Amino acid sequence: MKKDIQIPEVSDVGIAIVREKDIETAEYVWNVYLLNLKEDQTLVNTFVSSKGYGIINNERKRTAQVNYFLKDIKPQTGKLIEPIIEEVFALSNEYFLTFYINGVIHDKKFVFVAGAIKEEHLTTIHTLGKKGVLIK
Repeated sequence: MKKDIQIPEVSDVGIAIVREKDIETAEYVWNVYLLNLKEDQTLVNTFVSSKGYGIINNERKRTAQVNYFLKDIKPQTGKLIEPIIEEVFALSNEYFLTFYINGVIHDKKFVFVAGAIKEEHLTTIHTLGKKGVLIK
């Protein structure tokens, strides 16, 4: 039975943590985006679950798990998932993504390991036209 289940490979989808200026306060903030890097396929009924976990000062820490329904993500676009605070960069931050393409369910886990979100790791995220850390 298990051999009959085909699990589709997820490609051309990413999660980016981006540093940008807040319009209201003019201060820099960090935001998490889901990117659909596909040329011609929409991600349908998109669901994202986020959580953080790890050890800080020899103590196990966990954030609350938060779930988001983003609906449809058009090709070559990004959609804001959530703001993120710098204090959780010392934790591993996990985003579990589930969506449909042509009626077939797809899922993938993205993990920003502890310490991965740093100024020196920023690259240009072309889909958003901003600098950030991207996992595909």
